[in-house]
Parts: sequence; C-alpha cells; structure tokens
Amino acid sequence: MDNVVLQTDIKEYPLKWRGKVRDIYDLGDSLLFIASDRISAFDVVLPNGIPNKGKVLTAMSLFWFDYLKDVVDSHLITANIDEFPSDLHKYRDQLEGRSMIVVKADRIDAECIVRGYISGSMWKELLSARKNNSNTVHGFDFPADLQESQKLPETLFTPSSKADEGHDENISYQQLVDLLGAETAQLCQQKSLEVYTKAADYALTKGIIIADTKFEFGFKDGKFIIIDEVLSPDSSRFWPVDKYEVGVSQPSFDKQPIRDYLHTLDWDKKAPGPELPDSVIQESAARYLEAQKLLTGK
Repeated sequence: MDNVVLQTDIKEYPLKWRGKVRDIYDLGDSLLFIASDRISAFDVVLPNGIPNKGKVLTAMSLFWFDYLKDVVDSHLITANIDEFPSDLHKYRDQLEGRSMIVVKADRIDAECIVRGYISGSMWKELLSARKNNSNTVHGFDFPADLQESQKLPETLFTPSSKADEGHDENISYQQLVDLLGAETAQLCQQKSLEVYTKAADYALTKGIIIADTKFEFGFKDGKFIIIDEVLSPDSSRFWPVDKYEVGVSQPSFDKQPIRDYLHTLDWDKKAPGPELPDSVIQESAARYLEAQKLLTGK
C-alpha cells in the first residue's frame, strides 16, 4: 500500500481547522491548506485513507484555478514548497503535492451548487414530489418526463446554507438574497454558472460529464474570489461519457466503490466507521487518478 497521509502535524503554526479531508494552519497573514488522504462517507471519516487522494484533489484544484482565472480569481498564493516559509521545508514529506498557501478571505457562508443533470438529492426530492402529483422542487418546475441522470433543460443554481457541523440545507435564491444581500447573491449565482459552463464544456472534450458541483466563494480586499477546492471528485459528480445512460444511476470517478461496499454492511452510518478492504481502497484510488489524468493530462 502506498504511503497514506491521514493527519498532519505542523508544530510551528496553530491548526485552524481539521475537516473531513483538509488540515488548515494559520500562517498569520495567510493559510496553509493541506489535503490529506482521509475519506468520509455518510459524514463519517473512515479509518482507512485513499492513497494519493490529497495529491489528486490538490492537482485538480491547481489546474482549474489556472484554467478558470479569466472567469474568477482564486485564493491561491503558491503551491511550490520552495516558496513556502523556510520552517515548513522540513515537512516536505507531509506537504509535497498536497498543499498550497492561500490568502485569508472573508468566506461567504453559502454553498454554491450548480446542476447540469438531475441526480443525487435533487432526483430523490423530485421523486418525492411526484408522489404528490408535483414536478416542482425548491421552486424549480421540472419536465414531467424527466428521467434520472438526464441533462436538465437549463443549468440550475441551487444554493445551500453552509454548516460547519451537521448537514447543509438547500435554500431558495430568495433566501440566499436574504442571507447575503442582493449584490453578493447575484455574484454567487453568476460566477457559479460561468465557472460550471466553462469547466463542463472542457470536461466533455476529455470524456467526462460534470453532472453537478459545488463552489465556495469569499472576498479579499473587496474582490470576489473562489476559495477552498474546485471541481474535484470530492466536490463534483464526474461521469464517464462513454458509459452515460439516461434513466439509471451512473458510474462515477469518486468514492462510489466505498459507498457501494458500505451499503452491503450492517453499519448504522455512525462513527466509528468500518475498516475498508484493500480491493475497495485501490478501486477508489484508481478512479481518482483516472479523473485527474483525463482532465489535466497528468
């Protein structure tokens, strides 16, 4: 098994946040983002990691930050460890390929979700609405004959609240306006749709459908920027074009093999999570790497 980084320990700087995947350290006027190889399912961090997962997430974010910079600037300062503060160089084994230094931004407290295809929670909510003879979900009217995984008549912006603990909740655009103000809400919607459209068009040329994704934004010195990660298998639903079929659930370039395995267990989906067999870990690792190779060429 490849070397897996489950947790980092940078003693010179305070740990600001340890999430499901990222360890974030406070460097004073900037932040150190480190993508670990931790994997979560059903909001539980599992005991095993996925080899190279953090490196894949970082490489893909760096690719997209550059590709999308004409649409929106990012929080990236540098991902070159030689440009990091010198007291971080001794941690190269923990940082190489999986870390970046970013600006401190004022985070906008909303998840900006864009959907080009009907899948996941939105599909489940539509099925539920149809039981009551309705095709309306969160104010959107869907065609009566729309099937699972089908391309939507128009790309949808479906924001949610941002919860540090527990689950985010879907909200309407008007609720987003009430939360952020009209100007910021409009920026979130406009930039989310522009970024998704440019990225989805590119991905199709590489054999990948981006079914849906989520973005986070913030402000730095009054400038609207994209933060956190962008368009990785953790934040997006990537489907292979050559296996796409309307009316069924799609194979995806992410942790689906792990979810599928967990569904076979008698597990209550509460911590602690079960150990994963090596075959499931390796299958997920291969999917992450394939997505990176197809989209970035590396």
